[in-house]
Parts: sequence; C-alpha cells; structure tokens
Amino acid sequence: MNARRLHDLATPALVVDADALDHNLRTIAAALPGPRMRPHVKAHKCSALAARQAAAGHRTFTCATIREAEVLAGAGLGDDILLANEVLDTRRLGTLIDNESARITVAVDSPETVAAAAAGGVPEVVIDVNVGLPRCGCPPDQAGRLADEARSRGLEVRGVMGYEGHVVGLDDRAERVRMTADCMALLLQAHVDVGGDLVSAGGTGTYDINTWANEIQAGSYALMDTAYDRLGLPFRQALTVLATVISTSAQGWAVADCGLKAFGMDHGNPTVVDPAGAAVWFLSDEHITFAAGSHPTTQPGTQPATHPPPAVGDRIRVVPAHVDPTIAYHERMHVVSGDDVLETWPIDMRGW
Repeated sequence: MNARRLHDLATPALVVDADALDHNLRTIAAALPGPRMRPHVKAHKCSALAARQAAAGHRTFTCATIREAEVLAGAGLGDDILLANEVLDTRRLGTLIDNESARITVAVDSPETVAAAAAGGVPEVVIDVNVGLPRCGCPPDQAGRLADEARSRGLEVRGVMGYEGHVVGLDDRAERVRMTADCMALLLQAHVDVGGDLVSAGGTGTYDINTWANEIQAGSYALMDTAYDRLGLPFRQALTVLATVISTSAQGWAVADCGLKAFGMDHGNPTVVDPAGAAVWFLSDEHITFAAGSHPTTQPGTQPATHPPPAVGDRIRVVPAHVDPTIAYHERMHVVSGDDVLETWPIDMRGW
C-alpha cells in the first residue's frame, strides 16, 4: 500500500497520530525509565511500534501469546520477553530460545504449567499470583511451594507477577490507589516466599500508582482508548479508526463503513470524534449508525446532534472504547501527521 494522504486510504483504517504517539512514549519513559517499564505488546501487536518503545529505553517486553514472543524475537527485540500467561505447550518457546538466542520467561501458576515449562525447554519462570482478579494466578500462600517445585525441576524462578486488572479501569482514583495497595500487599507477601528479582504488575490505569512492583506491564498508554481516557491520564488519544460515510437518511442518521468487525466492543460503543458531537446509535457487522445533524429524530435515549449532517463520501474519525481487541481486527496501522501518511506498519503479532 503506497498511500501518502489520508484520502488515499481504503476504509476502515487504523490511523495513528505521530505527535500523540511520540508524546505518550516520552511521557511513560519519563515516569518509568528503562527496566521500570515492561511494555505489554498485546495492546498494539505491532513490532514496529515495539521498536519505537525500545528506542525510548524500554527493551524488556510483556506478551500474551507465543506469536507475540516469536515476532518480537524475530525483530531483534528478544533481550527479555515475559510471556505473562499460562501455556501448556511451550515447545515453540523452547525452539525460539534455541534459534533466536532470545530470553523468554513464562508465567506459571500450577504444577501442570511448571511441568510444561520444563518439558518445552523454557528455563525461566515467574510465579503468577492471584491478587484479586478472578483469572489466572495461584493463591498467595501457595506461591512459595510452587517456586520450590519449579526449582526442583531445574527452572530458575525470577520472581512473581500479579495483575490488578480489576482495579486499573476504576474511575475513582482514590479507590484505585486503595485497591492497588491491597493487591500489592498480597503480591509482596508471595514474593517473600518465592524470592527472585522481579515483582511484575500494573497496567496503564495504575502506572503511576503502583510503586510496589519494580516493573510495570502497561500497554494501552501508547495508543489509548475511551475507557482509559476518562481516567484523566497524561496520555493522548493517538489511535482512531478512519471510516467513510456510505449512506445518509432524511430522518437524521448516517452510516459509515466501520462496524462490529472493526472494533472491540467489550467496553461499549466507540465514539465518533470527527464530526464532533455525533451520537452513536449502534453498530452492526459492517456499519456504524450515528446522528450527526440538527434533525430532531434520534434513537431513544440519545440527544439530538447540533452539527451539519455528513454527506455520502465524507470521512469520519472514530475512537475505540477498548484498543487491544480493536487492533486485533486489523492488518495494518497508518502513522500520520495531519493529512500526510508517514508510515504504514503491519500488525504482525496477530494470531496465536
């Protein structure tokens, strides 16, 4: 694709504002320099963006899938990769360590995942501790026993990790502070029993709150979404979905070509930011229906828009409510400055 201007892009298209991205990378690097930050690539799944994070001083990375680890290592970014997820077949990771000379550490929370790491040739693990999110992680009082079992199998235990994922998106900052402290008390209790250098935790919503962990696994900060934007964080909205209006109605609504197959919807509807004031009614497979004019007809529960209605062929900008699954629907992202397309980056970590 050789697009050089926004109007050359086929829609729907992921568009990344270069200035906002640079601001976000500088801001996190100032707050969490070097090894204090272990960016989570699941948020963007793009090795070119990971290279930008590395250039900002963050050369250790967090992954959610084996595919992400493989692409990072292949891109020369395999200095220290943490697969912060349980894996029961680690043979691809063992091969990656051998062939790419990458350093791979995998999270374990049971005897079965410890055995899988040993069988697959992954020599280093962290003990994943449940700090309150009902997902993976062993109980804090069992972490030491699991670490002993890992060491008995010849594995190096680098430390502990625990994700306060049920806390990172809370609107009330005081509540985030209080609950993060509670979560990290559990993780530090486990760390006493486990040992090792790493205490790994955190996310974009607690990046400046979680001072207990010695590395933070934030990811969404680089591109942002509406769920995190409402928390008043110092990061700018860098990512939008560019779409084209394909139909309008005399009754006051318009339809553009970005629907459920272009957005992660688990955090709710995306937000149309250009034209300003547009009210999203609903999304279907390939369509977003919204009101963007002064016509009084609106879907029940919405307010009439006050801006002129769009015309067929107009371009709109839409911000996802949740960036991670939105990215996974797309094959590439376009880095832009104004109307100029500076670079096009493949989203090369998609898949498993």
